[in-house]
Amino acid sequence: MEGRRPSAARTRVLDTAARLFYGEGVHTVGIDRIIAEAGVAKATFYKHFKSKDDLVRAYVTEQDARQRAAVGAMDAAPAREKLMAIFAFMCEFGAGPTYRGCPFVNTAAEYPDPEHPVRQAIAEYRRWIRDLYRDLLAADGHPDAERTADILLLLRDGLVVGFDLDDPARVRAAVREALTRVLATDGDRDVRVSAAGGR
Repeated sequence: MEGRRPSAARTRVLDTAARLFYGEGVHTVGIDRIIAEAGVAKATFYKHFKSKDDLVRAYVTEQDARQRAAVGAMDAAPAREKLMAIFAFMCEFGAGPTYRGCPFVNTAAEYPDPEHPVRQAIAEYRRWIRDLYRDLLAADGHPDAERTADILLLLRDGLVVGFDLDDPARVRAAVREALTRVLATDGDRDVRVSAAGGR
């Protein structure tokens, strides 16, 4: 029903699953542990989730909703500034002490079948973020918004892995440089090349 709040028990299960899935991996965490840590009965769990895969899909969908809300809450700004702010936000999160990689990439690695409902939920998120990049690029007047959106999606994927494996300061600097290069129009490139001439 529209406007109806999810039950407290469902929220506890989903919050518990999100913490455990993100921190330890999806397949290493069993339903019984989630039920115990969420403090719900097994019958209550199955009232809200038909199976563990159903719970994992709900987890992915919830992560998607949180990212959409974070973007929606950003201050109104010119398209290019908003695009830069999105990547800056990702860099801030990636450099944090609780970072354990991207929840979408992590979960996809455990569900290799692209037709699986969990992978379909991940694909839906990726379509949204890729289209968001395209729309912001187009609003900024970029001459090739479609292809550049694909490049930014690859940059995003590299970023989320890089922060998990490499020095955060180096990754942050590389992301800034990559964005500068990818977003540059012909006029921007002339300015950047001139400014970099002494290096």
